Amino acid sequence: MAELLYRLGRFTARRAWWVITAWVVVLALAVGAFLAFGGTMSSTMTIPGTPTAQVTDRLKTELPVASGGTGQVVIRSGNGEELTTAQREGVSAALRKVADLDGVDQVADPFVSTATRAEQAKKITDGLAQVEDGRDRLGQGQKQLDQARSQTEAGIEQAETALRQAGSNPRLKATLTRLKATLAQLDKQQAQLDKQRATLETSERQLLTGRDLLTIAQGIRTVSSDGSTATATVVFDLPQQEITPETKEAVTATFDAALPRGVTADYSAEIAQGEIQLGGVGEAVGLVVAAIVLVIMTGTLVAAGLPILNALLGVGVAVAGAMALSGSIEMTSVTPILGAMLGLAVGIDYALFILHRHRRQLKAGMAVAESIGLANGTSGNAVIFAGSTVLIALLALNVTGIPFLALMGTVGAVAIAVAVLLTVTMTPALLGLLGHRLLPRRDRKAAARATPQATSGGVRPMTIGGAVLRIVVGVGALALLALPAASMRLGLPTGASEAADSTQYRAYTAITEKFGAGSNGPLVVVADLGHGVTGDELTAAQAGLGKQLMDVDGVTAVAPIGANDQGTVLVFQVVPAGGPTSESTEDLVHYLRGRSLELGSGEVSLSVAGSASANLDISEKLADALPAYLALVVGLSLLILIVVFRSILVPLIATGGFVLSLFAALGGVTAVYQWGWLGGLFGVTDPAPILNFLPTLLVGILFGLAMDYQLFLTSGMREAYAHGAPARQAVTEGVRAGRAVVTAAAVIMISVFGGFMFSHMTMIRPVGFALAFGVLVDAFVVRMLIIPAVMHLAGDKAWWLPRRLDRILPDVDVEGAKLERHHQAPPARVPEPAAR
Repeated sequence: MAELLYRLGRFTARRAWWVITAWVVVLALAVGAFLAFGGTMSSTMTIPGTPTAQVTDRLKTELPVASGGTGQVVIRSGNGEELTTAQREGVSAALRKVADLDGVDQVADPFVSTATRAEQAKKITDGLAQVEDGRDRLGQGQKQLDQARSQTEAGIEQAETALRQAGSNPRLKATLTRLKATLAQLDKQQAQLDKQRATLETSERQLLTGRDLLTIAQGIRTVSSDGSTATATVVFDLPQQEITPETKEAVTATFDAALPRGVTADYSAEIAQGEIQLGGVGEAVGLVVAAIVLVIMTGTLVAAGLPILNALLGVGVAVAGAMALSGSIEMTSVTPILGAMLGLAVGIDYALFILHRHRRQLKAGMAVAESIGLANGTSGNAVIFAGSTVLIALLALNVTGIPFLALMGTVGAVAIAVAVLLTVTMTPALLGLLGHRLLPRRDRKAAARATPQATSGGVRPMTIGGAVLRIVVGVGALALLALPAASMRLGLPTGASEAADSTQYRAYTAITEKFGAGSNGPLVVVADLGHGVTGDELTAAQAGLGKQLMDVDGVTAVAPIGANDQGTVLVFQVVPAGGPTSESTEDLVHYLRGRSLELGSGEVSLSVAGSASANLDISEKLADALPAYLALVVGLSLLILIVVFRSILVPLIATGGFVLSLFAALGGVTAVYQWGWLGGLFGVTDPAPILNFLPTLLVGILFGLAMDYQLFLTSGMREAYAHGAPARQAVTEGVRAGRAVVTAAAVIMISVFGGFMFSHMTMIRPVGFALAFGVLVDAFVVRMLIIPAVMHLAGDKAWWLPRRLDRILPDVDVEGAKLERHHQAPPARVPEPAAR
């Protein structure tokens, strides 16, 4: 591999403009494909086959009206006073315009809903009063009827007695006939009274059922108690993940334009979440910091710009190519951002490794073409093996069985692969064009007089006591940082996680303040009946089941949404006491899923959907997939590291260091984003559970990056050891040779990742922090402090490898020692800088 890269480096340096043109064409094709085939990216995360997904799929068939995506519009008076009649009418008119938009199914007017509910409540109250009046009238009629019946029956008895005593008497017979006719008439009146009473009882039952439904739904309000705030629900034609940004923008633009004076509107994340944006202020600041580090390290703007140009080109190719697929596959908006983050970080770092080697060789007097080939064959070889560990970690996300996470891993892997290919082709081409201009003037003069020299080994190794102290301090510090990870909770971001000045945050907090935290994430509860119910039976079943749901701890309101045509599936909206990410809501979801309700003589099974339920399912699915994924990544990478370092202990030490870095990074992100420590510094408005796919993603990315630094530091140790230096001396020489470039690379990577901590996207901010903090502790605490100390204590045992395994394993020569021996070129005369 090293020899092949050597030849590739020399070839691309000679054909620089051909290589550059080829990459520009690739970029143009990627951008063209995006413009031609790119589609809509979703802001929601879904996993097929979860309980929530199964319920949602059922509702698409059983109750299509409940399958469309929804969003909330929060309307408030500008002065905090009750909305006036004119303002309410203006808002209703604006909502009617929104309802007429393409892609919008319907809009629930909060004032109409409130008025309708009040009217229903009045009708029920009046109806029950009429029932009582009717019952009183029926009672009076029954009393009169009973009196008449008693009198009539007494008259009949008297007439019959008189007839028996007097014998045949026409007059008495006529009286008896008349009395019996009166009794028959009284029986008819009694039947009418009984019918009226039955009708009255039926009406009362219906009214009481309606009152029960209003009572249990009392907590679901669309206008606040003080009348200053209202919420309108926009129901879209398509499921949430399929709603286009154009439809969302049309909703906000139409409503904002039609709002009456003195009224403001804010939108929930389901509506306000727009298209992705690359190149924000935070990302730009990260690039500026990286550029400053490169200028300080290289001493010239030309040399500093080369890695950044390389990385930007790679990001353009990878991200545009990935986004071109968004029209044919479901892609979350965070996926290309992740690819851009990784592409920038590793693209700069990998180019820097070759650039650093090349500049060092130029300073020693080596010819430009030979130096490019040798740098590409040595550092480029290390870049390929380093990149392979990241690729393995990211591609292994496909075995988790979680589609959106697998796609993130694949796009990230493509970004890494493009960065590696650019590094070993584009970087040598640019180096060939720049020649000695990479060096400052003073270094060019020194290079003109220099002769190749062997590296000095006159550095003193650390002491045993110093090594032990390093390990104790380093491990202790990382253990302390990892403590918050023990309390980490997983979830998906809500409006509360957005920036305090965002419309999503204002909408979320207004709903929490005026309507309760649970109104931000109501549950959808589906009841499966053993038999169908229709008409009055359906209403009675909804009221009966709703009252049982209302009796569950943690439920504040219940409202029926609808039923299927057969009446066998009833759907309810259940408002929990806590917000969508609270522990109480999580407990409620688990409780309802394991509960059966009683309806008549049968049992009714329950299932749950909704944003809080989906959040819980995704978090649990990710947690279940994490151990197997971690084992796969570590196992495959250990095999690569054994081949690279021809050692058993070094890969184990490297992996152990990664575990320390991982838990320290998880502890840091928990302390900031869940506990709220230093929240003001990192833009955390309301602490919340950690992004549920972050730990899995962090395992893959951080492991690959950690192995990068391990590879570049340990390869220097291996090279010194292979050249005959004592094991402990080799550790010190390896650290001394690699610390400058690894420090610069780590600072650059921290800067790039750190820029994403202030991204406009809620999901990407904790990812940026976790990666930046993870690289910080891994590079400076684990790789430069702990690992050299452990290697020092291990001595020669660090490089032990069983003889049988030594014969089997290929010699990849990652440090390029053989290549250097085969290509010892004489120094070239460096042109003196022109005098000013």
